[in-house]
Amino acid sequence: MDFARKSYDIFERSVYDYHIDDDADAAPRQPFDASTIEGVLYAKNRIDAVQWHLEDIIRDPAIDPVAALELKRRIDRSNQERTDMVEELDSYFRKIYSEVQVAPDATINTESPAWALDRLSILALKIYHMKAEAERSDATAEQRARCAAVLEEQRGDLTAAIDTLLDDIAAGRKYMKVYRQMKMYNDTDTNPVLYGAKQG
Repeated sequence: MDFARKSYDIFERSVYDYHIDDDADAAPRQPFDASTIEGVLYAKNRIDAVQWHLEDIIRDPAIDPVAALELKRRIDRSNQERTDMVEELDSYFRKIYSEVQVAPDATINTESPAWALDRLSILALKIYHMKAEAERSDATAEQRARCAAVLEEQRGDLTAAIDTLLDDIAAGRKYMKVYRQMKMYNDTDTNPVLYGAKQG
């Protein structure tokens, strides 16, 4: 299977599209039907791209504290959207592999396919931005070569590992579980500050 390799191409396109406007508030340039897996993967990386840049902004030492608080809350909402989308992707995989006969000696992976794809999405952003940093006039040739080589190796290893995992799940050698994430800090039932405010 080459699902991860195709996913990376979609992530890479999303990263490029984001930087056409280079604006977290710009309308997404979604080229796919949003209901397709391609559309979900593109939207997933778009969330990651926006959050990447918001995380840069909030680290500005001179940021206004009020603006920083508003931005932190936006990042929290973005994290929740990211988690929800990862779970949507895992539901997709569960549906695809629901009829697979799992082998008696099948094992579970340390992470689900969608959380591995989440790492691949972030890696696409890292490769784009590291390339930009390596092309700065004050970067040495050694820095450029080292950055490019390490990240490209990571991309090759991660895409191969994800595709192997999906092949193993399809063959029944691995099985997957979806553990719904408990984002306690966003939950009015588990964050003491939030449920305290609700009771008061």
